[in-house]
Amino acid sequence: MLNAIKRAIVVILGIVLQFGFAIIIRLFFYKYLGIITLFYSLASIFIVLSIIKNSTRLSNDLPWIILILIFPIFGTILLITLGRNYSKNKLLRNIFKYENEYKKELIQNKEIAKEIKDKELDNIQYLINRTHHFVSTNNQITYYNFGEKFYPELLKELKKAQKFIFLEYFIIDEGVMWNGILDVLKEKASNGVDVRIMYDDMGTIALLSTNYAKELKKYGIKCITFNKLSPFKGIFMNNRDHRKMTIIDGKVAFSGGVNLSDEYINIGSKFGIWKDNGIKIVGDAIWNMTVMFLSLWNANIHEDKDITKFKYSFDDRLKNGYVIPYGVTPLHKDLIGEDVYINMINSSKKYLYIMTPYLIIDTDMVNALCRAAKRGVDVRIIVPGIPDKKIVYTQTTSFFKVLHDSGVNIYKYTKGFVHSKVFLSDDIRAIVGTINMDYRSLYLHFENGIYMEKVNVLKDIKEDFENTFKDSKKLEDKDIKTGFIKSIWQAILRLFAPMF
Repeated sequence: MLNAIKRAIVVILGIVLQFGFAIIIRLFFYKYLGIITLFYSLASIFIVLSIIKNSTRLSNDLPWIILILIFPIFGTILLITLGRNYSKNKLLRNIFKYENEYKKELIQNKEIAKEIKDKELDNIQYLINRTHHFVSTNNQITYYNFGEKFYPELLKELKKAQKFIFLEYFIIDEGVMWNGILDVLKEKASNGVDVRIMYDDMGTIALLSTNYAKELKKYGIKCITFNKLSPFKGIFMNNRDHRKMTIIDGKVAFSGGVNLSDEYINIGSKFGIWKDNGIKIVGDAIWNMTVMFLSLWNANIHEDKDITKFKYSFDDRLKNGYVIPYGVTPLHKDLIGEDVYINMINSSKKYLYIMTPYLIIDTDMVNALCRAAKRGVDVRIIVPGIPDKKIVYTQTTSFFKVLHDSGVNIYKYTKGFVHSKVFLSDDIRAIVGTINMDYRSLYLHFENGIYMEKVNVLKDIKEDFENTFKDSKKLEDKDIKTGFIKSIWQAILRLFAPMF
């Protein structure tokens, strides 16, 4: 709500300034109207040229260009307020600092690195080159195709905790799921286990009281509300912590699409069956996730001088493919989340299956999907049959025609809402995580994903897709068609999607 108020204030202020300035010029400086108009035009052109020069994703910057050319003052104020300028925010600077500081703790095994290079595993090589995370082979992976299967396993592992429990989630809501977890956390904290919770303020704004973090501290549970909402913080309001991770003693970790709220385990879902997924890791890859968590945690409260105390050394040396958990952050120029997805699309030979709740993508992603289908890859995308946000779903449907016409098959999950974010390709590689196919996840949020190649759990992920296809409707030509008015509305929503 506060974020919405902040944006409304910015928009109203911008409009008032824009038209107020225009009226003042015409009333008091009409003799110099030509010179002022020329200055207006040159200033807006200069700003636009600067955007174009520094742009790596022009389709994302196009709305700003149009807005500034039409309304130079309003557009510039909005760009400064909501655009990507992170140097002015203390917390974001701290996150950047700790991410760089902790790089030295993420050591890539040289033999594995050589193996990846020799085998030309380009998708993994990209992650090694462009992130500070490492790839490992010593992992056991378990995949859960619904939240209600994920939850009991999470509870079971939490009850085994002896040293520490880290939880980082976008949404926490009081109910059956969270109350069951909280009971365990209270008990563990009372027994001396280091319990830490970090949840996003935007994700919980309508769900938890503003004092909830203090309430948890009464039980010995450390808690941070990430990026507390304020109408005066400017651009930082756009950067949410959308990650979903639980790390227990460094021995086991969980991630996936599941937040800690009842609808994610199909209790009280308003959108039919809630189709989500979870993943459990036991092995070396957990350290990547631990460092991700600690980077954000210590950027907030500077608690840990030595983070290596949270690392667990696994003795058993498995050979179960390659696993690399990776973080997505708005602080870097590389759009890691989108690039990893596009790399996977481009490397697909036989098939590419995708589950996503939202499909609001830029031209780079659209063209990659279309090219894959045109070269004969069986590209299938599963989207919700019952959407949770109607305007967002309208934006999603606006991409159906261009994808469908290029041979991409769109499936609607008829039983309800799909919240899973999963890519699977050629029985070789998969991505499971929190990264939606929309501008917010790909450009603005802190996210996490798990890239896997030649891992035995891929068969379980494929089985999940096959079962979900059976519960979905494949869209035909008649299902794709839209009327003139709706097409115009879709175009408007798509144009300004990157800004909001």
